[in-house]
Amino acid sequence: MVDDQGWGDLSINGNPIVNTPNIDKLAKEGLQFEHFYVDAVCSPTRASLLTGRYAVRGGVYSTSAGGERLDLNETTFAEYFQDAGYKTGAFGKWHNGMQPPYHPNARGFEEFYGYCSGHWGSYFDAMLEHNGELVQSKGYLTDVLTDKMLEFIETNKDAPFLAYLPLNTPHSPMQIPDKWWQKFEDEGLPEHRYSDRENLEHSRAAYAMAENIDWNLGRVIEQLEALQLTENTLVIYLSDNGPNGWRWNAGMEGVKGHTNEGGVRSPCMMYWKDKIAAGKVVPEIVAAMDLFPTLLDIAGIEMNTQKPIDGVSLKPLILDENPDWKARTIVNHWRDKTSVRSQYFRLDHENALFNMRADFAQTKDVSADFPKVKAELVAAKKKWQAEVLSELPETDTRSFPLGHPEHMYTQFPARDGIAHGNIQRSNRWPNCSFYTNWTSPNDSITWDVEVLEKGKFEVLLYHTCEAENVGTQMQLSAGNTAIQAKVEEAHSPSLRGAEHDRILRGESYVKDFKPLSMGIMELPKGKITLTLKASNIPSEAAIDFRLLVFKRV
Repeated sequence: MVDDQGWGDLSINGNPIVNTPNIDKLAKEGLQFEHFYVDAVCSPTRASLLTGRYAVRGGVYSTSAGGERLDLNETTFAEYFQDAGYKTGAFGKWHNGMQPPYHPNARGFEEFYGYCSGHWGSYFDAMLEHNGELVQSKGYLTDVLTDKMLEFIETNKDAPFLAYLPLNTPHSPMQIPDKWWQKFEDEGLPEHRYSDRENLEHSRAAYAMAENIDWNLGRVIEQLEALQLTENTLVIYLSDNGPNGWRWNAGMEGVKGHTNEGGVRSPCMMYWKDKIAAGKVVPEIVAAMDLFPTLLDIAGIEMNTQKPIDGVSLKPLILDENPDWKARTIVNHWRDKTSVRSQYFRLDHENALFNMRADFAQTKDVSADFPKVKAELVAAKKKWQAEVLSELPETDTRSFPLGHPEHMYTQFPARDGIAHGNIQRSNRWPNCSFYTNWTSPNDSITWDVEVLEKGKFEVLLYHTCEAENVGTQMQLSAGNTAIQAKVEEAHSPSLRGAEHDRILRGESYVKDFKPLSMGIMELPKGKITLTLKASNIPSEAAIDFRLLVFKRV
């Protein structure tokens, strides 16, 4: 699954300047879903994919600050495969919760290498995590993640395996190695209905990223062929939402964040040698939530769940099992905008009706011509809103868990903390941000935490500190328990990111943060408030803060 790639970013879908032969090959030698739908943004699509249910049913209503977390009473398809004896691995962007048991290692994936945030600040030599432990990668992130998946497949070639590769691109920051950028640096771009809104350098970078993704997909297919696994492996390719910019998209209305066609229509190809008919095109409307029951159905794994599954198995469509396919509607919802897609019509968030057979661009409201259709779709929208949106509480009361007994590490990034006093976030987008402007002992950062099992934890604080601020005393407290550590050395690296960005980014720049041992903290089971303060500031400021890591000892 790729991140922020639009339906029109592939050569097989008509893009005149992008060359994606490996992705195209999946469709030519396998099948392509003509009308495949996802959510308008990242984390809801991932939750829907994992559970077979509309994302808001599982508590996913945002993309950061806790709203991206998948409720703990939800079951992922990875858990089913793990219970059935499959080796399971995920390599890339998770974006459905960081602290165990929200972490991928607690949601069915035995192996995880990547990051749990919504986006990452640097795609070159990035600090990532491997099963909860922070590690330093080397190379371009998309290539590194693919390398890790290839290692996983090689290791488990003689066992049944489930490998999930949620790549980081073409999500911003728009960073791509020169070898991919050079083709597009001075390339003329295709004209389209929104050319007046297009950021040309952004589009060029997205297209370069698309070709890099295609190359990495080719590496996966080559390995499966070399290991003689293609006849027993189903390969699926999709994106998580529409394009992250106004670029060529076959004239469809909307981009990422929109519930119109262009914001939620995703490419989706499947390849399974000798099992799926080559060149098959499936016209029925389908969605990411359908992959959960589809995978279990194809693998012969019984689905036992107490929660209603919104997706339906696509196995009959995939394997030509003469399906008695029932007409359906698919709902796209993001924030206060709800759109409904039937096979031939879309009702947008303002209840305008569009005939999608004749008007993919959604230019003409045909409500007057199809009053019965409109009434049916309006009723379907109201029913969905009453049944599904009502499951989402008005206030998110979930605390951040700490100290899961089966997991050694728990991370508390700046993203999830609340700043008090003068402290400022490095960027308005919380993901991958840090806190700065710490100028007073009265300033603090807090996290509402639930300790799942009492214990002792070694605490590392990832920070930077200017030379004049050395001697700052940091204190971490929870109830009557507190630990302290003095910053003894300066660590003032430059901001990273700009040197690799192809366009000016909207997200935070990053730094190479250094760990400071805070010592051992003993915590009781139950709900607490973690409070981080600078108890002594010898100069004008304290530290810049990125992350706390708790390690059970």
